Amino acid sequence: MATLSVIGTPIGNLEDITLRALRVMAAADLILCEDTRVTRKLLERHGLKKPTLSYHAHSKLSRVDEITAALRAGQNLVLVSDAGTPGISDPGTALVAWLRREMAAQIKDGTLKIEAVPGPSALSAALSIAGVSCADFLFLGFLPHKKGRETLFREIAATERTVVFYESPHRVIKTLEALAGHLDPGRQVTICRELTKVFEEVVTATAEELLAYFGAHSDKVRGEFVVIVHPKV
Repeated sequence: MATLSVIGTPIGNLEDITLRALRVMAAADLILCEDTRVTRKLLERHGLKKPTLSYHAHSKLSRVDEITAALRAGQNLVLVSDAGTPGISDPGTALVAWLRREMAAQIKDGTLKIEAVPGPSALSAALSIAGVSCADFLFLGFLPHKKGRETLFREIAATERTVVFYESPHRVIKTLEALAGHLDPGRQVTICRELTKVFEEVVTATAEELLAYFGAHSDKVRGEFVVIVHPKV
């Protein structure tokens, strides 16, 4: 039986890897990586020497065919992203969807298994330390750069649920400006950045107050951001 193991990898601290993940990677014939250079750092940190193959959002169909052929040949493959869990705002979704469609017969007869090897996710990490109600929340991944952006901010402002999304350091200030223009006065926003890293930080305030904070601390506008818009009170 061939296996594709979808493994969650560290989002910052390279020690955040499960024993199962290390065992599965050590036994794999090939590791599919969003960026082979990033994954090799993780493998070297844990003393693993395994062949790697790049698979990312811009991979050609020939690369998917190569992966499919390896699975048809009975190989055990691992899929990882640069950080976190593949498929969560990540190109791994397209590959898994393709395999579930094109190799449905093999999955049904038990000659191919697609398994989850759970691990880190910036989404769950942020919610776990933000102290925000998350029994019911809306996750938006990365917001669109242009088209539909303003409409989405209006929807965020209108919803009564907690809203979570990812943002880059290049756009976080513009995002806070948009939130300040759309949210009701006093509605709280939590910013989680550099999760699991040395300079991990969680700041909760209104969008206007966060703009002032990052304006006064421009050195903190770096790393990856998780933005949590609190539910309406």
